[in-house]
Amino acid sequence: MRVFVAGATGVVGRWLVPQLVAQAHHATATATNPGMVEQQATGVFNIVDDEPAPASEWLPYLAARASAKPPLRLATWLARPLAGEVAVAVATEGHGFSNAKAKRKLGGELRHPSWRHGFTKELA
Repeated sequence: MRVFVAGATGVVGRWLVPQLVAQAHHATATATNPGMVEQQATGVFNIVDDEPAPASEWLPYLAARASAKPPLRLATWLARPLAGEVAVAVATEGHGFSNAKAKRKLGGELRHPSWRHGFTKELA
């Protein structure tokens, strides 16, 4: 099956694209840096920053930068029926991703070297 994933570098997309490819689907995903697409490289690339972190670390930081309330913490048994298995897995099992392959094969520069930098700069 051919699948297009918008937001492939987001929390769900980073998990979803490798799952689709592992199941032999053809996944086409968006990238923030158009110059990377011109390389015509094939395969799965994580386009993330240089400071991988689990959601439990970056989500409260994002909320603070956005002047929002801290995220609500729920027990996994309660979150599963509310948010679904995939969302719970991403939030509790995701430990960040590496962009080493993308840097090696695609080159390019990141607009924000870390999520802390990006949240602070974009939400200023």
